Amino acid sequence: MRNGGPVCGPISTYSRVQLLHLLFEAGRGQNRAELTIGELCEATGLHANTVREHLQRLIEGGYVIPTIEHRTVRGRPRTLYRAATGAPGASSPVARDKAKAAARRGDLMRRMLPAAASDLSREAIYQLDALVEHLEESGFEPVVDDVRLTVDLSPCPHAAGRPEARPMLCQVHLGLMQGVLNEAGGPLVADCVRAAEGPTDCTVQLIDRVQITDRAQLIDTTGVAHGMA
Repeated sequence: MRNGGPVCGPISTYSRVQLLHLLFEAGRGQNRAELTIGELCEATGLHANTVREHLQRLIEGGYVIPTIEHRTVRGRPRTLYRAATGAPGASSPVARDKAKAAARRGDLMRRMLPAAASDLSREAIYQLDALVEHLEESGFEPVVDDVRLTVDLSPCPHAAGRPEARPMLCQVHLGLMQGVLNEAGGPLVADCVRAAEGPTDCTVQLIDRVQITDRAQLIDTTGVAHGMA
């Protein structure tokens, strides 16, 4: 949400953050997960042409998926829009291609710099490749700790734009990060944005689904969490 941010970044403007927030909320609802341009205009107060332009940019980036409405009555079908979360029925071919390209570039870097090797699984490493490229596209300079599974995004380049909208911004960007991880495929999950000490501090905590499953199975079997009485 900074003025000098990347033009096509998914959270480079407040309007895009609003649209993505509405689409994520629709996807979590009990009714249909898609929204029309009219519904997005009504919810945001934006002009239809402005909404179309932002949606097109988000589609090109792999963050939104358009579908044509199936109608059982006469009339022109509407275009419906939903967030690309990487879940079944909400996967973007653009996002999948970007994840594959990021993995290829990551493999090339690791061949050139063997010291950059990680103890993470191959799938998790490819997820981080895709995530880092997404974050750079969004205007961040991410620092990944693949041991603690944290991503330091400080200072957040978008925090100063609308401080009052930061909770929504963080929620939307966490959803985008999870979508990137899902599209890449693997065990890592974007768990939360850690509590910040300063106004531009931002650290995202990732978790490993495999480790969580193994730990849960251990508790179910023994009744005791590993390392705890």
